[in-house]
Amino acid sequence: MTLDAVLDVVAAGCLIAGALLSLAAGVALVRFPDLLSRMHAAAKPQVLGLLLVLLGCALRLRSGVDITTLVLVGAFQLATAPVAAHMVGRAAYPHDEIRRDLLLTDELAAHLDDVRARRADAPGEPDPASRPA
Repeated sequence: MTLDAVLDVVAAGCLIAGALLSLAAGVALVRFPDLLSRMHAAAKPQVLGLLLVLLGCALRLRSGVDITTLVLVGAFQLATAPVAAHMVGRAAYPHDEIRRDLLLTDELAAHLDDVRARRADAPGEPDPASRPA
């Protein structure tokens, strides 16, 4: 078996594994019960699936320009997906979009009390926890 054939088999394995991880992330987005679980599914397996697909493409294409582009796509995905998931979680926390009974440690509970106290002191601004879902 030549080196090109081995690289093609490894590329096919990476593409299939990445596609399956991305599929699992999509199913989890629909099936998971609360926001934090869905964010986990949107950030972790989706990014790993994309990186495996990019690796498979890089092994198959093997040109400098293509590999550079794929590395940039992977780097930007690694830089933006965790930050976006964190910001969505922080934005949804005061609006009771998460199930606090599933949390082992709630480090933002004191922060939520401060936010609610400031909202109660500010005239004309509704309490974030009292918004309709």
